[in-house]
Amino acid sequence: MSAAPGTAPSFLRALCNLRWVAIVGQAVTVLVATGPMGLPLPRAPLWSGIAVLAAFNLYASWRSRRPGAESPREAFCHMLVDVAVLAWLVGWSGGISNPFSSMFLLLIVVSSLALPLRWVLATGVACLLGYASTAAFGRPLPHLHGNGFNVHLWGMAVNFVLSAGVVLYFSTRLVAALRQREQELARLRERFARNEGIVALATHAAAVAHELNTPLATMTLLTEDIREHAADIETREDAGTMRELIDLCRDRVRALAASADMGAGASVDLDEVVQRWRLVRPTVELQRSGHLPPWLAVDASTGHLLQALLNNAADASRQAGSPRVDLDLHCEDDELVGTVRDYGNGFHEALPFQSDQLFRTSKPDGMGVGLALSHATVERLGGRMTMKAVLPKGVQVQFRLPVSPADEETP
Repeated sequence: MSAAPGTAPSFLRALCNLRWVAIVGQAVTVLVATGPMGLPLPRAPLWSGIAVLAAFNLYASWRSRRPGAESPREAFCHMLVDVAVLAWLVGWSGGISNPFSSMFLLLIVVSSLALPLRWVLATGVACLLGYASTAAFGRPLPHLHGNGFNVHLWGMAVNFVLSAGVVLYFSTRLVAALRQREQELARLRERFARNEGIVALATHAAAVAHELNTPLATMTLLTEDIREHAADIETREDAGTMRELIDLCRDRVRALAASADMGAGASVDLDEVVQRWRLVRPTVELQRSGHLPPWLAVDASTGHLLQALLNNAADASRQAGSPRVDLDLHCEDDELVGTVRDYGNGFHEALPFQSDQLFRTSKPDGMGVGLALSHATVERLGGRMTMKAVLPKGVQVQFRLPVSPADEETP
């Protein structure tokens, strides 16, 4: 059984930090006990145990920052060293009569907060053996006259404070990790529900696309008939425009019906996508900036993404009485950066920053799928998308998509 990625290294680093605190505390305790308190303790064994622990912690601190320190076995070996040094120090300073002998329980608690069950049980067995060894082979302290009991009480008080601090430190870290995991699970559940809705929508759209072939073919014939038999030039020009729009709709329907076969290798030219969008929305004043390199050919879903964002921006501007939409497309290093800005009323008060939810919209005639599909497309392509309000009014949507070497062609 292995620990979750990223859990063990964090635990080992925290353990190393706490071990430094323990080393300093042990050194201060030995100095105070053998100095002002005048306890007859063997200094050489105690200082040698502290030195060994400090040397090991130097190695452990270096080791915890290197790859390969993720296993619970590694953390258990750290705990074994702590148990052994604690048993050594307690054994030379009174055995189980030492008020710090209960630190063995603290080691079990620390291991239970980060290690799998079998390694916690192994740590418990090691602590039990360490405690038993101090009871069997510990060196008892000589009888202290007068204030011996008070010294023991002070030791118990210090032990309690240290134990409470360590348990509080690890328990708060554990609670924070659990809350973060719950938030991640909640986001994954929302994303899964959204993706299920998108799949159902795509299935239904593909079926409708097949059904639209017949009426589009009929409209094509009628448009051609009108253009051939129209008496005036203006009517023939309008019929020609209608024919172009019908052809565009037919191409889009065919692409939608064949969407299952478009995933591999399908690419589009974004300049052509923008030109087709201008034809569909001739009343929108599109202010274009930026420049795309001639070799750039992106995934077909990027074209759908751009059209969806432009349509949403055009609708938002139209609702606010403005025909203007701004578009900027350019490449930065290995990323395609697109920025679409509308001149609408901004974020809806009832739906702040919920653009990744399916079937949620602030537009009276909206379906609530445009921005949700855009979020899903950006995530699938490994990019990111942000939204922010701009002054005096309007919303700016920016997406960044990686441009792979396969998309580049030498002119």
